[in-house]
Amino acid sequence: MKSWTISLKQTLMMRRFVITAFACLLFGSCAKEVKNEQEVYFNDFESSNLSKIANGTVESYNNTKVLGRYNASGFDLDLTDLPQHRLVEISFDLYIHDSWDGNKTSNGIDGPDIWKMIVDGNLYVNTTFSNSGCDALGCPPQSYPADFPNSNNDPKTGAANPNLPGVCNLAGKLGGTTMYRITKVIEHKNASLILQCRDQLVQTNTSDPKCDESWSVDNIRIKTINL
Repeated sequence: MKSWTISLKQTLMMRRFVITAFACLLFGSCAKEVKNEQEVYFNDFESSNLSKIANGTVESYNNTKVLGRYNASGFDLDLTDLPQHRLVEISFDLYIHDSWDGNKTSNGIDGPDIWKMIVDGNLYVNTTFSNSGCDALGCPPQSYPADFPNSNNDPKTGAANPNLPGVCNLAGKLGGTTMYRITKVIEHKNASLILQCRDQLVQTNTSDPKCDESWSVDNIRIKTINL
């Protein structure tokens, strides 16, 4: 009788475990406890510090300093000797300057205007941004916050600030600057990390591509997380 009672308890416990695990998978309501979170890198570029950054350049924009501007290029941030961890959180402010055309394709003349974030050779963001105004044909859409070419969202969707000044005031061009807050949490265990940001901008109808479209970043923050 005693052995039967123990077996029944074990069976009930197993059923409870299975049901709980299924609920976690179904509803995403069970989170692992964060035991350790450590900031391993931060840079607001006010001191023009470019250590650990390849192809780094600092410019002044809107009364602050930013990493950039870039067009048909980008930067690499190389970190080593990271503490033991299971995840990394990467966050920064991304400034999209001037006349980005989003998903638009005009026979290779302008658009699509793609921006990418790569970590250790793996692509985590591959999206487009649109600063274009609307006309009789509509509003040139962007993929963000989804990846290109999966979505057609309105220009400046998901922006933290859609109304910042542009860098180049081109006659007859709309755009200005739109700021997005990019945050990605990814599985990562290595003691080193390489963050790469790149663009694939298309604007063959201008003599100054960087003035027509460019991007920059600020407040790069990277944390390691143990579970």
